[in-house]
Amino acid sequence: MRAIWSGAIGFGLVNIPVRVFSAIQSSSLDLDMLDKHDNGKIRYQRINEETGEEVAWGDIVKGYMINDKYVILTEDDFAAAAPEKSKTIEIQEFADESDIDTTFYEMPYYLEPAKGGERAYALLREALKTSGMVAIGSFVMRTKENLCLLKAQGNMLLLLRLRFAEEIRDYKDLNIPGASTAVKPAELKMAKALISQLTPKKFDIAKYKDTYDAELLKLIKLRSKGKNLPEPKIKIAKSKSKDIMEQLKESLGGGKSTKAAAKKAAPKKTAAKKATTRKIAPTPRKKAS
Repeated sequence: MRAIWSGAIGFGLVNIPVRVFSAIQSSSLDLDMLDKHDNGKIRYQRINEETGEEVAWGDIVKGYMINDKYVILTEDDFAAAAPEKSKTIEIQEFADESDIDTTFYEMPYYLEPAKGGERAYALLREALKTSGMVAIGSFVMRTKENLCLLKAQGNMLLLLRLRFAEEIRDYKDLNIPGASTAVKPAELKMAKALISQLTPKKFDIAKYKDTYDAELLKLIKLRSKGKNLPEPKIKIAKSKSKDIMEQLKESLGGGKSTKAAAKKAAPKKTAAKKATTRKIAPTPRKKAS
């Protein structure tokens, strides 16, 4: 792997030299863009609007317009804007990971200690691991300031790039059902029974595979041999009933504990008293703690 950033972690007065590596790789098929008339490959060009000529990468600079004139910026200018953040992941505070909403998570990176930073790297890793905390900091990469989270993962320090709060859209304009929306106790109990049925003893994310590209590749190979593509079969699990309780019962139908879960989730019937014809609603019993 090739490092995409090198610098240091600032942990108080402790300086930990590190190299940053991307933790992800694409699993998608490498498809080319072609002209549908002759299958000619599409090539992007950097065209000068004034001359209409192509511009080489080495001749491209970045600029910001002020008063109808461009101020040209160099790599040194970007570094000078925040020199300490250009070379340091400065830890600003520590937090419980559960306090950080996953909406803010953006991209994972691996951190490797550079020469001479092994002991300090191990110290920070063990401190995070034993305290159960994560570090929050910021750094500049590719002329952009990034908010980040550092956490211990096995023997490694993992860096998760975070979004700033200002980047998260407000959802107040969306029609979201509030807490006052009625949820029947029996339906809630049945939904929790379904959750229980679909919860494995141990979660393993590695069992989930990107099957779409594999299927797409099968179709590509068939097309390359001049064979007709099979009729697509769309399988969508759907109940015939519009009643949520019935849909939940059908959902539980695939498991062994269906009858037990349905019986447990069903509302209890309370016998009416002989002295009156009025039905008395059953009072929910509190579970013993």
